[in-house]
Order: sequence, then C-alpha cells, then structure tokens
Amino acid sequence: MSPSRTKARLFVTDDLLAGNVLALTRAQAHYASHVMRLGMGDSVTVFNGRDGEWSARIAEVGKGRCSVELADRLRAQRPEPDLWLLFAPIKKAPLDFMVEKATELGVSRLCPVITQRTVVSRVNGERMRANAIEAAEQCERLSVPDIAEPINLDRLIAQWPRRSMMVMDETGSGRPIAEVLASAGHGPCAILVGPEGGFARSELDALRKLSSVTFVGLGPRILRADTAALSALACWQALIGDWRDPPPREPKFGIDN
Repeated sequence: MSPSRTKARLFVTDDLLAGNVLALTRAQAHYASHVMRLGMGDSVTVFNGRDGEWSARIAEVGKGRCSVELADRLRAQRPEPDLWLLFAPIKKAPLDFMVEKATELGVSRLCPVITQRTVVSRVNGERMRANAIEAAEQCERLSVPDIAEPINLDRLIAQWPRRSMMVMDETGSGRPIAEVLASAGHGPCAILVGPEGGFARSELDALRKLSSVTFVGLGPRILRADTAALSALACWQALIGDWRDPPPREPKFGIDN
C-alpha cells in the first residue's frame, strides 16, 4: 500500500461543462507542472463559485502553459453562509493571515473599512484575492469571498443595507457574543472589527444609531484586531453557521488498497 497522490484543486473563472478544455493561467500552469509535478492525464479538480466542483485531467502541459479537460461534476453548487467581515486594515502579514483564515471560516465578503484611527490606509486588493483563492482551494469550499473596495466608515454607515451587524466592542459595554448569537436568526450578517486603537467615540455613537447593529464583547481580554475577527467568525459558525455539515469527501491523504 502507498499514499495516494494528492490532487491539485484550482479555482477558475470559466464556465464548467463536461468536455470543455480550459487553459490555466501562467501561475496555475507553474503550480500544476512544477509544484505538484502533474503531467498529461493526471487528475485535478476545478471550481468557479457557480457550477460546483468538477473532476478534470491534464490535457496539455508545456513551458508556461497547461490546459485541463473537464470530466464529471463531483459536487453541485450549494448555498453558503451569507457572512461579511468588515475590518479596519492592518499590517501586511496579519492581514494575509486573517484573509486566509476568514476564507476557511466561510465568509462571503471581505470589506476593508477606513476608520479615524486606522493606521494602514492602503490595501492591496489583488493580494487579498490571491490569498482568498488559495485558501478556498485548500479548504474545499465551492466559492471565493468577494473582495470589496475600501470604504470610509461614515460612508458605510450612511449606505448600510438591511443586514444585521455585530460590532466588536472593546469598551466592555457589549453583550457577550454567545448570548447574542443564541437568539440570533440565520439570515445575512456582518461582523465589524475596528482598528488596533479602537473606534473613536463619535464612530461608536454613529453605529449605535443603526437599528440593525448589536455591540458584542469577546471576554475580559483585549484582543488584537485579527484575533478578534477570527474569534467572532468561529463563534458565529459554531452557534448558527454551517459547522454542523460534514466534510465534502474523504481526506486527500488517503491510502490506496
């Protein structure tokens, strides 16, 4: 017996239909041929966030190019949690980590929010999307989170839709998050995490004027912004999210008989 070969799993933008041949991007071709060491006829899986997940085989591989031919649909597209993460931008390494883990935790939208005390004002949206795609490929989800353009908090408040929002409140006036989620519905939700220096008082006052906002606390310790975001997401998933669903299939590192 020997360990089965790990399949590459790739996000594509093309429509998925049996028999279609898709050209991979140059980066994907490099990953398939040089990192995963795949050759003609080897298996991969692909998904696009719309048409489910499909099995495919390497149809052509060459210098800087690779194409795959679709075979069968393995999983149909299914609804995923409608959960947004709104966050004040943070430094590059913690932001990369947060985007990766938030994707694994099932967020549907990542939105940088510029607050009065935000230190990092420039956000690399392409880097965020690349990190989200890689995380989605690894964690077996069928979609990639939307990456929104940065928005000022006052503008966000002015145009906020009818969607519940939990604001992570480091002042101690928020209700315990488990208590809030115990009585929360399963509809669309957003989680807002402020900058390392916390929200300004005027920002908190403006947020309290929104009827859909609930201020919540994460216990007696003051958490870093990325820790607070991921903690809140984990609580949401555990109490009202999709963590009751089983994994999609057998682990990739199985044993061949």
